[in-house]
Amino acid sequence: MRNDLSVAFAGVSGAGSVLRSSEPAFLSPVASQAASLLEEAADLLVVHMDFAAALDCCEKGCESLLGELESEDSGSSEELRCSLCIVGIQALAEMNQWREVLPWVLKYYQVPACLPPKVLELCILLHSKVKEPHVMLEVGNDWLHSSANQHLPSYGLLVQLHLVHVLLPLGHFAEAQEMVKSCKALSKEQRLDAHRIIKEKRKQWLQQTKEQPDSEKQAETVWKTQLGSVSQKVLTVLAQLGRVLGSLPGQFGSIPYKTALLAAFMLFLIVVKLDPASPTSLPFVYRLTQLFHQARSAVFPPHYRPPV
Repeated sequence: MRNDLSVAFAGVSGAGSVLRSSEPAFLSPVASQAASLLEEAADLLVVHMDFAAALDCCEKGCESLLGELESEDSGSSEELRCSLCIVGIQALAEMNQWREVLPWVLKYYQVPACLPPKVLELCILLHSKVKEPHVMLEVGNDWLHSSANQHLPSYGLLVQLHLVHVLLPLGHFAEAQEMVKSCKALSKEQRLDAHRIIKEKRKQWLQQTKEQPDSEKQAETVWKTQLGSVSQKVLTVLAQLGRVLGSLPGQFGSIPYKTALLAAFMLFLIVVKLDPASPTSLPFVYRLTQLFHQARSAVFPPHYRPPV
């Protein structure tokens, strides 16, 4: 994850240094403490690679700014909180705790529409990297449909990111076309390029859809072959067992058929390591039941067949 987010993280130290250089003149004591925590978190992340400690510094910094953000002059505090969240996202990604990134960020921003553009960008790229674009679908839509965000300079970039990394991988082509058509932040060239990408991805999607039935048919053929082999082996074993029971009626006649049936069934489950509670095992269990009925017909005469 480190290399994937390194470009986005590169601006953190720069933003932090600007804030620290202006601390005596512009930052309140609370903001100055948060700036120090930001510097410490970046050092722990990059130099010492102590990701847990870096995350802890980010949390302390964000929590210390909660009261400061309610004041009228909260611009520096907003920048600090954004930088702290970026470092925190990087730390969580390094610890492979990417599922906690979005809940952790929303703990400090409450609603997706309030996320800073850079934080949203990192979240989209991260979930795209781990093949979980659906997590960002609603978050991205909420942010992009917020009128407060549509005038931001980075709005067009986030539209493109949401298009390429969220909508198209999920197959939401109609929604993607509508978003490109209605987005005023995109230039004519960008719109044409976006429509071209949508067309290509739709073509690839349809091609994969056509190939999928063939793959499923091939897998079904393999499954039937394997099931037939197992069924034949089980039927052979049951037939041999029936011959043994038939040759020793005096010794085994007192054994209840249901008990013997249950024992054979449990033995089969143990041998093939089949989980009868799993939905994927139902065809095997059904086939096994048929085999027992066939074995019952083969072993016992019609007038002496025990009930099942």
